[in-house]
Amino acid sequence: MSTVGSSGTRGAGGGLDARGASATLEPDPGTAIGRFLSDGWIATRRNLMKIIRVPDILVFTLLQPIMFVLLFTYVFGAAIDVPGGYTSFLMAGIFAQTVVFGSTYSGSAMAQDLKDGIIDRFRTLPMNGAAVLVGRTNGDLVINGLSMLVMMGTGWLVGWRVESSVGGFLAGVVLLLLFAYAFSWLMAFLGMSVRSPEIINNVSFLVLFPLTFISNAFVPTENLPTPLRIFSEWNPVSALVQSARELFGNVPAGTPVGDAWTAQNPILTVLIGISALLIVFVPLSIAKFAALGKK
Repeated sequence: MSTVGSSGTRGAGGGLDARGASATLEPDPGTAIGRFLSDGWIATRRNLMKIIRVPDILVFTLLQPIMFVLLFTYVFGAAIDVPGGYTSFLMAGIFAQTVVFGSTYSGSAMAQDLKDGIIDRFRTLPMNGAAVLVGRTNGDLVINGLSMLVMMGTGWLVGWRVESSVGGFLAGVVLLLLFAYAFSWLMAFLGMSVRSPEIINNVSFLVLFPLTFISNAFVPTENLPTPLRIFSEWNPVSALVQSARELFGNVPAGTPVGDAWTAQNPILTVLIGISALLIVFVPLSIAKFAALGKK
């Protein structure tokens, strides 16, 4: 058997040996697309196995949405008067906040892998560099999907109900997860740029707290001061929240929407935002990953 440095041996199909060390992957003799899909699945499986082996990540990720649902429902719900009930108004905001915050794990994980030298080891393998990024963002997508299930169950227990059709409900879930997936590419790019998990975590919170709290996620925005109201109406998170409310049938009757184009066309705004994030940050992230090996 051949060796990879001094850390492990290579099996017949590559992958991990009995001691868990990374081993050289044999190139797939199939098409370039087939090799890319195979490499992407291997990278995705690696990130999913990491979640299984370090369950603390998943446990605390799932506890956060439960905490927010209960906190906002029973603490702030009594103080905020919304037509139709605060719980129905709240849940779309909790969904949006959780999936956006969940997508930041791509950035911190990429920064941690850079710090630990894992990315350098990936670069020595005969695999498509983009597959590492696909595996990382796919792992976040799975975590966000699980978070959505937990939030929906918690929301149902406190009185939240879907008032639209099955198709509208599924469209709302897909839209939330697609936005989170696209946003995770931005965070992966930032994670490779700063090379420090501590920095990316600080940057994430500085950016995401204003985006999620200066929005229509938790309070109606018509009573906000004019600068904050304008920011909220053009905030992409507000468009995501409003889209989820419309698709879930949770828009309270008589609630003002806002005059901005984004507020009047939230679903289209979110689709444009998803497309823009993917078009810009997928190639940027791939180029950044390739450039890491040249430093």
